[in-house]
Amino acid sequence: MRHKLTFYQYSYQRERTPHVRVLLLTGFTLIEILVVLGIIGILATIIFAALGGTRDRAYDARRKTEITQLGRLLSANCYIPNAGAGVYDFAPLVEELKIKYPQYANFLKKTPRDPRTGTETEAFYRYEVTPDGEDCIIYANLDNEDEPITLPTLVTPTPGGGTGVLEAESSGWNGTRVYFQVSN
Repeated sequence: MRHKLTFYQYSYQRERTPHVRVLLLTGFTLIEILVVLGIIGILATIIFAALGGTRDRAYDARRKTEITQLGRLLSANCYIPNAGAGVYDFAPLVEELKIKYPQYANFLKKTPRDPRTGTETEAFYRYEVTPDGEDCIIYANLDNEDEPITLPTLVTPTPGGGTGVLEAESSGWNGTRVYFQVSN
């Protein structure tokens, strides 16, 4: 006699008497399955928690790289935009820079912008130049609050303040008080 069982395997086991057969169902109980799922859930939570800060650090590394490259371009001669001295978002300056300095057009094919908050119209990288054109700065707000502070005397991004990480008095567009700046 054969039984069709769809979810369980079955086997026959002979007892001491050769003509008596006992049907044994083999498989996993609901409790066993729930325990395994619980363990997998706990492991997944631990892995995601360990990798959670990795994205912020990667964003910050990208910001620092882009700001450093832009700082080399802009702070060598302290570029003064057509509108004059002041604080600017970097996105509108890109087209102006391409027209004034066509040799940099290849470098500025794609507008550098903040990987988290930047859009096509607003980069969330700030450029500031003083009225006399002597000092300038480009800076970005970082994600990682634990970033080592290398400019402890500054409490706001400052033209002429040097290159490094500072802790400002108020939070920026990424929700932290930590900024990276490149200045002459």
